[in-house]
Amino acid sequence: MDAVTYPEKAVIEFVERNVIPLRIGFNEEPFASDFRIKWTPTLVTLDNEGEEHHRTVGFLDPGQLIPSLMLGIAKVAFDGDQFEAALEYLEKLVADYPKSDSAPEAIYQRGVSRYKKTEDPKPLKEAYEKLADSYPDNEWTKRASPYRLL
Repeated sequence: MDAVTYPEKAVIEFVERNVIPLRIGFNEEPFASDFRIKWTPTLVTLDNEGEEHHRTVGFLDPGQLIPSLMLGIAKVAFDGDQFEAALEYLEKLVADYPKSDSAPEAIYQRGVSRYKKTEDPKPLKEAYEKLADSYPDNEWTKRASPYRLL
């Protein structure tokens, strides 16, 4: 990722505005053990307390890295009951990176975040319908399938 992804201007700007990056070697202790780093690159999204909320393992090109980081940031917000903040990242991810590998999970999480924010089940069904239409064979469509009955 050093040669292709990290030097990309959009990646640099996103990282500078949105995350605090820390690079450690896969064998640097105690971090490698603490964060269960077994292969590189492993990207772990942590909250301010050091709790993990998202992880990717393996190479990501710029078009995959940014949405993956956005998803991680949204998960931190969601897990902290900050649904509006989560929705900001999820909406942008779905709009700007609809073909990314992170988009289906973002659609699912967007539906759940909207539900948690409003307690209205309609966003759950809408999430399933969007997933079924755009990503019919994706695992997140299968996970959302019970919402079709709402």
